[in-house]
Amino acid sequence: MSDKIKPQHLTRKAILYVRQSTAYQVSNNLESQRLQYGMETRLRALGWSQVEIIDEDLGRSAAGTATRTGFERMVAQVCLGEVGAVCAREVSRFARNSREWQQLVEVCRIVDTLLIDQETVYSPRQSNDRLLLGLKGTLNEYELDLLRQRAQEARIQKARRGEFVSNIPVGFVKGEERVLEKDPDERIQRSIELVFTKFLELGSARQVLLWFMEHELSIPARSIYGDVHWRRPSYGNIHRILRNPSYAGTYAYGKTESHTEYEAGVPRVRTRRRGRDGWVALIPGTHEGYVDWEKFESIQAMINHNRLGGEEPSGAVRRGSALLGRVLRCRRCGRMLRVQYKGPEGDIVRYACPRSQLDAQEDRCIHFSGANVDAAMGTELLRVIEPAAVEAAVLANQQQAQAQSDVVEALRRDLEAATYCVQRAERQYEAADPDNRLVARELERRWNLALQEKQALERRIAEESGDERPARIGTLEEFQSLAGDLESVWSDPDTDIRTKKRILRTLIREIVVDIDDGRSELVLLIHWRGGVHTELRLPRRRRGDRSGKTSRDAVEAVRSLSRICNDQMIAAVLNRAKLLTGHGNFWTRTLVTSLRHRHDIECYDAQRQAEQGWINLSKAAQLLGTSRNTLRDAIERGEVAAERPIDCGPWILNRQSLQSEGVQRFIERVRATQQAHPTKADSKQCSLDLSTTYEKGVL
Repeated sequence: MSDKIKPQHLTRKAILYVRQSTAYQVSNNLESQRLQYGMETRLRALGWSQVEIIDEDLGRSAAGTATRTGFERMVAQVCLGEVGAVCAREVSRFARNSREWQQLVEVCRIVDTLLIDQETVYSPRQSNDRLLLGLKGTLNEYELDLLRQRAQEARIQKARRGEFVSNIPVGFVKGEERVLEKDPDERIQRSIELVFTKFLELGSARQVLLWFMEHELSIPARSIYGDVHWRRPSYGNIHRILRNPSYAGTYAYGKTESHTEYEAGVPRVRTRRRGRDGWVALIPGTHEGYVDWEKFESIQAMINHNRLGGEEPSGAVRRGSALLGRVLRCRRCGRMLRVQYKGPEGDIVRYACPRSQLDAQEDRCIHFSGANVDAAMGTELLRVIEPAAVEAAVLANQQQAQAQSDVVEALRRDLEAATYCVQRAERQYEAADPDNRLVARELERRWNLALQEKQALERRIAEESGDERPARIGTLEEFQSLAGDLESVWSDPDTDIRTKKRILRTLIREIVVDIDDGRSELVLLIHWRGGVHTELRLPRRRRGDRSGKTSRDAVEAVRSLSRICNDQMIAAVLNRAKLLTGHGNFWTRTLVTSLRHRHDIECYDAQRQAEQGWINLSKAAQLLGTSRNTLRDAIERGEVAAERPIDCGPWILNRQSLQSEGVQRFIERVRATQQAHPTKADSKQCSLDLSTTYEKGVL
């Protein structure tokens, strides 16, 4: 027994710390575990009767980047003075970084706890042992860094030759001489090829995902154990397939790098992508791919253009009714314009360049309504594509037939896989002992499930293929009669807006827009794909403009009411009559003002009203000396000329019309009637004063 072990050490318990760095070591280096657990015998031989084993850190590195709950619990018990010795097979098992190693040594020195390994016993309170422990900790840390550096250099040199294969993407298997080969499973091959085909057709990874989900198709994925399984597609799976150079037959290594960040004092290892210039190796043509390198590069360019926040025109269509989203560029600052949706239902489109306001708190460069711009660009596109409308219709019909064929072929491959699963389940059931119902019952259930999946696929194939009939492709002659219907189809509200956006992005690279304040016009410089540039000028739409949508009755009502009412009163009258705007909104003073400006209607002016002689019903009754009800009855009988643009609105009369002979005869008749039947008080009428009626005994 060592003379460093004192009775106060033996009265406390000893802790045996067991650790291995990786999960692979835990599964395969079993002899190392036996040697570490065997240190319990050494502790008992040294005199400790109470030994606690802490092995919850198996599979965790001691480099300081992983949280080790077992080590923290051991240090906490040492701090409480409950531990007489801590033991490990080698002291490098405790820590391979100076921070945790020096912490353990210092805590053991303060509370007089020994450190024990397979060779000797260390007392941190002795200067020689403390020096030796410090040197061992430094050497352990250096040894780990040296081993890591050697392994990393060897890995990089091997990767630069294209020989280091660490991650096999789904769709590949490792062949001879560690070269990737296509997976022999035809179902996996066709599924991955379909991902690239649909991206080139739809132009967006998200649209590819939606297409797979719409047709309920699965894609292959590789689990952490290396086996391939079929699963519901996700955006991450689609994006990884499109981004991985391995599918273009290219060997790539070093696409990501790891760095350590400290959050609340705890180290966290983060991974970030490197630029292509920072990759360790990029070697095209090392193995067979699913697409060629040129096509893969075009796919990467399309994905980069689809990102939000960039300053380049976007090739992917997005949600919303705005036709020119991510196509308009501000001529004043060079940035792309943003789309803003206004209104109660978010159906009013506006384009704006707000970057100067967001960055420098300055006024926005330009902003304008998108309704007339989208309509004008739609007309311009129809003018350009109308000569090729028939050929485009034939091509679209062929693409639709091909898309249907792709779905049916994918389902048939799924059916082949399901048939194999049914046959395998049948063989397993027949090979089992029928008397052993515990096994036979489970195998029978699996067989039934496989049969149900096969029948479901057969029904889907019948629905998609139309009872096994191939899709019919129209000819050029059959589409000749549809050439004149292009404009009506484009203007149809049921036409998919995404199709319109794809057509626009196919023909137009970008549109540079500016505002001519002097002429109040929008100036659009269209950059076509072929290199042609055309200029288009449009009148700038004013706020609240709904030209072509507001009903003619509302316009004529405003024209008449503006003679005697201001804009605020006109808005109230229109709202009371439930006569809404073209977009179904209530009227405001601003909207009425904008409507008058568009239709050249003069605003209300009291002086002009007096000069022209326009008056309302109350004023006319006062001038004629009669009541409003009497005058209204005469107007309804046609004796007095008046105008009422809205049923629940005011009557509009003119002073000159009140001087006519018919109106004078009406006034004389009213006055004669009033003289013949004057209004008299009735003596029999009782008072409503309760006190008076009570005195007279009425109640």
